[in-house]
Amino acid sequence: MRNALFVCTANSARSVLGEAILRHRGEGKFNTYSAGSTPRGMVNPDVLSCLERKNLPTDGFRSKSWEEFAGAGAPKMDLIVTVCDSAAGEACPVWPGHPFVVHWGIADPASVEGDDATRAEAFDLAYDRLERRIGAMLALGDDVFSAADGRSQLSAIGASADD
Repeated sequence: MRNALFVCTANSARSVLGEAILRHRGEGKFNTYSAGSTPRGMVNPDVLSCLERKNLPTDGFRSKSWEEFAGAGAPKMDLIVTVCDSAAGEACPVWPGHPFVVHWGIADPASVEGDDATRAEAFDLAYDRLERRIGAMLALGDDVFSAADGRSQLSAIGASADD
């Protein structure tokens, strides 16, 4: 069982989507988490609507600080994925266990203004991009975590074009 943490500044949208998608697609091989450097304190309601449209569970998600995962009693992560550019540039805590830390930048759907349909389109796009990247990671298999170039392989997923 691997532990994966998705990080974004507010932990209200993209990181929660990543947590939900890997939990679903990982077929019980991953404990998934999400956190933020300055959490908003609530999950964006459009995330929950997006997960409902994709037929994924919406229960149990909360906006929380990455400090929960940096202390002595925290689960040791195998993978930390930053999904927003500001979180990638921040000074991260020292993570127990020396996990792979990679960046998979995703445009912030929460910054899109407009009616319900416009916002839903933005959240669905973020979801689809994360789902493709998580699918690419899963296709690498568990050996990627012990490969000499495993971090590079996982980083390359975030550098791939989504359009």
